[in-house]
Amino acid sequence: MSAGSQALARWLKRQQTVHAKSIDLSLTRVTTVARRLGVDRLHCPVMTVGGTNGKGSVVAHLQSLLHAAGVSAGVFTSPHLLRYNERIQVNGTEAADEEIVAAFERIESARGAVTLTYFEYNTLAALLIFAARAVDVAVLEVGLGGRLDATNLIDATVAVVTSIGFDHRDWLGDTLDAIGREKAGIFRAGCPAVLGSPDMPASVFAAIESIGAQPVVAERDFRWQVAQEAWSYEGGAWRFDALPPPALPGSIQYRNAATAMAALEAWGRTEIGDREIIAAGLSQVALKGRFQIVPGPVEWILDVAHNEPAARVLATHLRERPCTGRTFAILSVLADKDIAAIGRELAPLIDDWILCSITEPRGLDAAQVRERLALPQGAQVLLADSVTAGCERARTLAKPGDRVVACGSFWVVGAALAALGLY
Repeated sequence: MSAGSQALARWLKRQQTVHAKSIDLSLTRVTTVARRLGVDRLHCPVMTVGGTNGKGSVVAHLQSLLHAAGVSAGVFTSPHLLRYNERIQVNGTEAADEEIVAAFERIESARGAVTLTYFEYNTLAALLIFAARAVDVAVLEVGLGGRLDATNLIDATVAVVTSIGFDHRDWLGDTLDAIGREKAGIFRAGCPAVLGSPDMPASVFAAIESIGAQPVVAERDFRWQVAQEAWSYEGGAWRFDALPPPALPGSIQYRNAATAMAALEAWGRTEIGDREIIAAGLSQVALKGRFQIVPGPVEWILDVAHNEPAARVLATHLRERPCTGRTFAILSVLADKDIAAIGRELAPLIDDWILCSITEPRGLDAAQVRERLALPQGAQVLLADSVTAGCERARTLAKPGDRVVACGSFWVVGAALAALGLY
């Protein structure tokens, strides 16, 4: 491990203990420090992407489309799969250890008596790096919720809400209306509010109206049609036919790609609205861990799918890609998720379960996962001490023609990527 990596690891370990709570939704602390650092307003337009599922895929499409157009973009995402640096990228390249450490040092000098959470340090570091690199646009993925998420200290030029579903109920509420209200907190008066689906709770549309944002709604203000080998997009002014399929697999990616295109169109940078640029961006988009297919005699599919709506999408994609052999699931889910709901969505498609322990914060041991998963009686279940051990077990058991699905959390997908030598 290099000196820079060691320094970064020390900072990250320390940040786990600076604030009393690991999650403490509030804009007060992070905005105070952002003002001291001069990054409470960025020099460039900001595209903020929230929602329950699809955020990462929409951000990946935005990143690829902007890169194809030659637009310098700073992209902030969370969580990471294996390296913290994944969270902060400029023009598709991860920030260096030393660059992140230098940002942390500035934050530490500025915060004084203000305590910050791990994610708040992360957000401020991204903003500092984007400002120092003078990017043309910043793309910020909401971490949790929207209204009180640290990314919302910055006013969004264009705000996107991809979808609304049940997740993080302890922080966002027990109804879709409550969750939608929190997610819609990223909208701003007079600015585009792009919705990746018309199927939103009433609270989202009410927030757009009360704030005075400009709604851009999927299937109303922008549309797409999928043919066998190509697809088309129709927005306000953009019209594109015979587009190549998004490079990310799964039918949901047409919706995600169209949502990203609608956000770029709403931004108003006319030079991006060129068919060749759009086609190049669609063909080059990449994102690990979202229905990522690893071909071979035994096919592996890696998909975070850490809540009920995401598990439902994963189940749809698995049905679209039938398997001639058995399907093994390597799964673990964090304690604050609805594990039983995830199990209900996936159970009809899984022949053998390998449930794994996660020792990280909010993780469960394999026996706890089995108890909460509530699988049907007679289900084939094995327990593993770690995801790495679960991957080894799957390699031993799976035969040519079988497939292995690693899912349920970023921890699972990250460990599976490492076990497969893909990271």
